[in-house]
Amino acid sequence: MPTSLPQPVFDESIVTAVPTHFETEHPSDTAQYDAIKNIQKKNVAAFKRARGKPDALYPLESALGAHGADAVKRIKDAGQIVFHAAGDTGASNARLYKNELQVADMLAADYHTSDQTSRPSFFFQLGDIVYNFGEAKYYYDQFYEPHRNYPAPIFAIPGNHDSFVLPGTPKTETPLAVFARNFCAKKFTITPEAGSLHRTAMTQPGVYFTLDAPFVRIIGLFSNALEDPGLISSETMDGKTNWPGVPDVQLKFLAAQLDRVRREKYSGAVLLAVHHPPFSYFADPQSHKSGGVHGCSPVMLRQIDLICQAAGVYPHAFLSGHAHNYQRYTRQVTFGGKLLDVPFVVCGGGGHHINTLVQPRKGQPLIEPGFNTSVKHMEFKPALPVTDLTLEKYDDHNYGYLRVSVDKKNLRIAFHRAEGGSLQQSRFDLVTIDLATHTKVAN
Repeated sequence: MPTSLPQPVFDESIVTAVPTHFETEHPSDTAQYDAIKNIQKKNVAAFKRARGKPDALYPLESALGAHGADAVKRIKDAGQIVFHAAGDTGASNARLYKNELQVADMLAADYHTSDQTSRPSFFFQLGDIVYNFGEAKYYYDQFYEPHRNYPAPIFAIPGNHDSFVLPGTPKTETPLAVFARNFCAKKFTITPEAGSLHRTAMTQPGVYFTLDAPFVRIIGLFSNALEDPGLISSETMDGKTNWPGVPDVQLKFLAAQLDRVRREKYSGAVLLAVHHPPFSYFADPQSHKSGGVHGCSPVMLRQIDLICQAAGVYPHAFLSGHAHNYQRYTRQVTFGGKLLDVPFVVCGGGGHHINTLVQPRKGQPLIEPGFNTSVKHMEFKPALPVTDLTLEKYDDHNYGYLRVSVDKKNLRIAFHRAEGGSLQQSRFDLVTIDLATHTKVAN
């Protein structure tokens, strides 16, 4: 049974040596994985409506217990908020475990070595926390133990590996049920998945939610259980329902959240986080297939764009995982009569695996695009006028994470390689957005 506590706990208080092997060794999932590849392309997951009204916010201070008000005041006094983000952090076997630990170590080290004004306030996990399919018995190995030294909240949206249901799984142990037990609890509790560690479950209102923190709101959506594409609804259009069984509550939720931003004239950064990336590189405009392992989700993006258009609010940036590498796009869209620069950032190299941007094809040379390459061919029936889509930069050889900072004027998203050294040495990429004009500025 979960153990209830009056206050949240985030780490073991004393920095401990990080383990180098699984406490519970994984059997090989290869045969099982191969056997279910086909149903991963057609089986979606139903999910519960989040607690609260569609326009409700989940304040950062609520995750911090009695210390929340003081923590928020320190952030405001510092004049900025800093946080981490990354996806696909779980390691599906012992061979990959060192990669996850490398990233987890850097996240903890960044926190402990930063001064008060630039110390990260939380880690926002972009999905695929536990491989292969969100089993409760692997949460300790892949989540709790690697982050035992991270002394801040870890928020999360589920990825496809956190939601796909293996045939025969009991209802109480489905991946989303386990996810909810560890991230959507109603009280600060230590779950069975935490084992002997003390990190308490998060109290998010659901698998989708809006985190409200000083200077930033992060709208997290659940893009379901398919390998590709991502989806946030049943996709009922023109009398046809593509994904029966998937509720449409996130459409109403997103509309309500954006309407609240407009109604309140919110001046902070608005970020949208979703596991499946709206854009992931492909070279062939005819087939619309990915050059790499995972592709785009154009229908999902179109639905998001239409809701944004109706609300009159567009996010300052999109954050995603799923594709196991780093990619940063700038999408130039005309919105409300203005030309906006919108970063679409993919950070799926959090520890599980790294895939090259372009996969080798038999009889064809492996040709990757250059930086600052126009890829407007990746736009598929956009709902908004798009001037250009540019692949600004990518890294398909190194694990890493995002370090995001927001103040009253600017949003900065930096990608850091998990290779040690100072923050300046590990930083590979940085984009800065002026919040008022919604445009890129020089770093």
